[in-house]
Amino acid sequence: MFALAARVMVRDSRHAASGTQIIAPSRYVAGSTDGRVQQWHAMPLKLMPVTFVLLWSTGFIAAKFGLPYAGPMTFLLWRCGLVVACMTLLALMFRAPWPGLGKAKHIAVAGVLLQAGYLGGVFASIALGMPAGLSALIVSMQPVLTAVMGPLIGERVSARQWGGFALGTLGVLVVVWDKLHLEGVGPLTLSLNLLALFSMTAGTIYQKKFCGANDLRTQSVIQFAAAFAVLLPFAVMFETPAVNWTGEFVFALGWSVLVMSLGSISLLLLMIRRGAVTQVASLFYLVPAVTAVMAYLMFGERLGATALIGFVIAVAGVALVVVQPKAVNEAG
Repeated sequence: MFALAARVMVRDSRHAASGTQIIAPSRYVAGSTDGRVQQWHAMPLKLMPVTFVLLWSTGFIAAKFGLPYAGPMTFLLWRCGLVVACMTLLALMFRAPWPGLGKAKHIAVAGVLLQAGYLGGVFASIALGMPAGLSALIVSMQPVLTAVMGPLIGERVSARQWGGFALGTLGVLVVVWDKLHLEGVGPLTLSLNLLALFSMTAGTIYQKKFCGANDLRTQSVIQFAAAFAVLLPFAVMFETPAVNWTGEFVFALGWSVLVMSLGSISLLLLMIRRGAVTQVASLFYLVPAVTAVMAYLMFGERLGATALIGFVIAVAGVALVVVQPKAVNEAG
């Protein structure tokens, strides 16, 4: 799965370095030999959404493995630090181009929002007692919030897509319904979850508007380094640096670095670069249901019929947002 992100990352980096325009798959000429070849090469692009949802959903599983052995900010610091080390090595090995200071500042802001604000808020709220189901429900409002803010980057949402957002939200509610309770909910945990919601929304929009087609290796170094700098004071003030280096923690940390940070985050940035932010955001409706299935398979957590029904509803909602009517595609 990481190979998929790496393959497209290198190809995008070459285009970005050369200044060549990247043609969207839908623009390939059907019926021509050149078109068929380009469509074959575009297959990894078509797999991006499915791969992204699967990888992103594993992040919550990794958190369940790792958080009992380290504080949430400490866990994220280790994650950010290792990603910076890995991506710096890759950038130097392949002589990846580094952005100028002005562009680097924008990349750093997006990194703080996507990594420190979103993940820090979710991890800290759950560690302080916020029910995971309620946390997932609050964060799942991100696609709707993204659609509301879409005009800031020139994106308009059709009535059909608004219907998809409504279905997606309903689907998530059905998935987490039997896990909803108010125990552990307070001003602090609720504020942290809202911070995560607004940070993720602002981060995706900021990434689309200001970060452009930079090399993803050097971009990751800047983003995770900026997130590390922001998370460090919170870890020092509110947590002990002690880590219980169990096998579960090492697995969770390794998975978070290699699969989540180098894989799913790279795919997220690529999809934001290539498509509408509102369409990319709608994929997050599928995460709670896929996570529930994974938790059932790995931890034996209850997976009721309502969760499966919610998954079907969420899929229908995402389809309304992402899949354009045939007439629209032909007109384009």
